[in-house]
Amino acid sequence: MLVYSNVFVHEETGDVLGYDLALKRKGDLGVDALLYVYEGGNSDEGVPLSGQVSKSRLSVQGTWVEHLVEYPSKKEIVQTHSVRIVGTLDSTAFRGDLTIEGMGEREHVQLKRAKRIWSCRK
Repeated sequence: MLVYSNVFVHEETGDVLGYDLALKRKGDLGVDALLYVYEGGNSDEGVPLSGQVSKSRLSVQGTWVEHLVEYPSKKEIVQTHSVRIVGTLDSTAFRGDLTIEGMGEREHVQLKRAKRIWSCRK
C-alpha cells in the first residue's frame, strides 16, 4: 500500500493529530483506501473508502461508522459520517480536499508520502 500522512504530535498537549491515507490500486483505475483520523490519540481502525485514480487525480468515498461511549452513563453512541476525498496524487504527496459529513467544512489537506501508518510506527 502507498501511505500518505500529515500526522504529528502536538508539542504542548502530546495529542496525536492529523490523517493517514493508505491506498491500494486494484485494476487500471480502481483504488481501495483506508483513512485514519487522529484526534488526540491513536486511530484504531481505518475508514474504508473506494474509488478511482485517473492519471494523477484521486477520488474516493465511503462511510465512517464511529462507535463512541457517552459518559457517565457509558451508553454506546453510533455516528455515521459520509467521507469524500478528492485531489492530486504523485509519488511524494497528496494534495486535495477532505470532507467528513457532520464534522465541519471541507478541509484542504497536504499529505506527504510515508513508509507506514502512524499506529504502526515504533
